Amino acid sequence: MNEIIDLSDKTITIDRNEYLKVKGSIDRNVYYIISGSLRIFVLDEYEEQIIRFGYKDNIIVALDSFLTGKPSELYIQAIKRTVIKVVSKQQIDHFLLSETNRNWWIKILENLVLQQMEREIDLLTNSPKERYQRVLKRSPQLFQEIPNRHIANYLRMSAETLSRLKKS
Repeated sequence: MNEIIDLSDKTITIDRNEYLKVKGSIDRNVYYIISGSLRIFVLDEYEEQIIRFGYKDNIIVALDSFLTGKPSELYIQAIKRTVIKVVSKQQIDHFLLSETNRNWWIKILENLVLQQMEREIDLLTNSPKERYQRVLKRSPQLFQEIPNRHIANYLRMSAETLSRLKKS
């Protein structure tokens, strides 16, 4: 992780509710979160659907836009005031000229794919209780960093259901 952080020559601060990326924009950066928290979501005609969170010591990226250079449907928004290191696609590409670095990068991408697959399985097959328990086991820090209303949206349940599950 330090290898990516060390590439950054730019640190930015985003205030609560401020957008790092909006739908239709191209984002060719990877972000390392120093403090604060962010959410990645899509907006359908009715509501926001949270896809992912990032908080201290996480990397967050609009991976579709980063990889393709095309506009993305994703929004990235600060949940609270967030300080991030910015690493550009150019910096990453230069870093990847080394085979050792490429192997390390592949591991990061593989991990992202596996996390996404776990999330899809959660959403397609499990009851709200099972989804809550799996996320709690996988990411206990999430419950310290992210407000319940956002976690409930991420888990595709009402805030009341999440509250009940946390109490039981």
